[in-house]
Amino acid sequence: MKRLSRIRNSMTFNIIGVIVLLLIFFGTIVATIGFYSFTYSFKKEYSTTTFHMADTATTLINGDHLDEYLKGEEKEEYDRSRRYLDGYCKRIGVSLIYIIVVDRSDYGRFVSVFNAVDNSVDDTKYTIWELGHKRETTNDEYRKTYQQIYDKEILYGTIYRTHPPDGIHPHITTLVPVHDSNDEVSGILCIQRPIRELKDARRPYLITIMISTILLSLFAAIFVTSYLTRQVVKPIKMVSKEATRFAMENTKGEPFENISEIKEISGLAHYMHKMETDMLEYIENITEITAEKERIGAELSLARNIQISSIPNEFPPFPDRKEFDIFASMTPAKEVGGDLYNFFLIDDDHLAIVIGDVSGKGIPAALFMMVSNILIMDWMHINDSPAEVMNSINDIICARNAADMFVTLWLGILEISTGRIIACNAGHEDAVIYRKNGDFTLTRTKHDLVVGALPGIKYHDYEITLNPGDKLFIYTDGATEATDNENRMYTLEKVVETLNKVKDGSPREIVEGLHRSLDEFVAGAPQFDDITLLCIELKEV
Repeated sequence: MKRLSRIRNSMTFNIIGVIVLLLIFFGTIVATIGFYSFTYSFKKEYSTTTFHMADTATTLINGDHLDEYLKGEEKEEYDRSRRYLDGYCKRIGVSLIYIIVVDRSDYGRFVSVFNAVDNSVDDTKYTIWELGHKRETTNDEYRKTYQQIYDKEILYGTIYRTHPPDGIHPHITTLVPVHDSNDEVSGILCIQRPIRELKDARRPYLITIMISTILLSLFAAIFVTSYLTRQVVKPIKMVSKEATRFAMENTKGEPFENISEIKEISGLAHYMHKMETDMLEYIENITEITAEKERIGAELSLARNIQISSIPNEFPPFPDRKEFDIFASMTPAKEVGGDLYNFFLIDDDHLAIVIGDVSGKGIPAALFMMVSNILIMDWMHINDSPAEVMNSINDIICARNAADMFVTLWLGILEISTGRIIACNAGHEDAVIYRKNGDFTLTRTKHDLVVGALPGIKYHDYEITLNPGDKLFIYTDGATEATDNENRMYTLEKVVETLNKVKDGSPREIVEGLHRSLDEFVAGAPQFDDITLLCIELKEV
């Protein structure tokens, strides 16, 4: 039972399960669309060919003499035409060919003139109507079609009976006008044709789609299992094993070479080895340093370097990309902080942007920040919805959150070519947006719960669109809550006011301009919270 539970909770099982379910889902959609498209095309083809059969059959009848036939006149011509229709009915393989004259007062009754039957076509048991046989119109669909033909509104009509009553087999009835020499409609010729081929043709189609979907799902599962095991599961296990060994022995291990083709995992292994190296150096420094102040200073310095190296700190970060410009800064209240920002290209047209604020200060907050940052980077390459990324990392953090810490996050994905941003806000500050030739204004959005507070929370996406020349500014509450020596706050209104003073500058100039204003405001007062600022501009290329 425990083994089954471990399998269900494994990353490989869940990813493969989702892929297989998606394949089945899309296979069902394709089969349904194909089924109805096939049925429509089949019916249309049947209707067209049956019309040509019926139109040809009208040439065998003299439309001027239908009334005479009903009166018993022109008997020789009538018998000859009936023989033609009987032979034509058997030759083209249809169940019925009949010609009727409809009561045009309400189109509710008709009288039979000709009636050719071939019950061998579809194993039917139709009886031949005698000349002059009268009958009520079957239903409103026939009545309407009769009227349209007599009024010359349609060239022909086709009525489908895919589920007929009384044990009659599925068929179509095509109705065409019989014209007299004055081109007036003197009667209606009807051909009834079985459509059993429709069912016979659809069954193998559906079987083929079902088998193809199953085989494709199996192939995908095998391929993904092999790929994930080789490129994800085994490398992560190796890193985990090395981390456990290092924690127990405190000795340097061998570096991981070509552990995975996935950049984030190979980077994790690299930084794991670097962490071992740095940590061992740190331990050696600790043993040499006797003064508590020096020991703490070295510890915080190492943590700060690791923290800084975990976020982008070289600008411009994408010198070859002219479509946008981005700049960010993080100023911890202590040597290390609990704020985070990050941005990275998911692909050539999508840029992930994240900013967050961890509860607490110092090393615990910094560690929590780095874990959150790594999780975000990993999951952003798996899912294109910020809300789904939030869902995943929230559950992971909640499962291992013994310290009951949490983090506010604003996570967005910018589609560079269109300026469309899909974003999710987990208890973070609202973004401020500058529109070209306008001002910075606060964009109020609905906030979801902070990440790490409660498992099972469902987060939600919302959209922002940037046009060329627009700018997006996001920040942590360290900016709005900065206080001076008289304990007065800088406030959000002051942030927006300052942004509008430097709105025409580049993202670097905007961030640095706000920093200068904050420094002037606090005038040397102690900084109680981390301050992180990020600005991105969609350029006019």
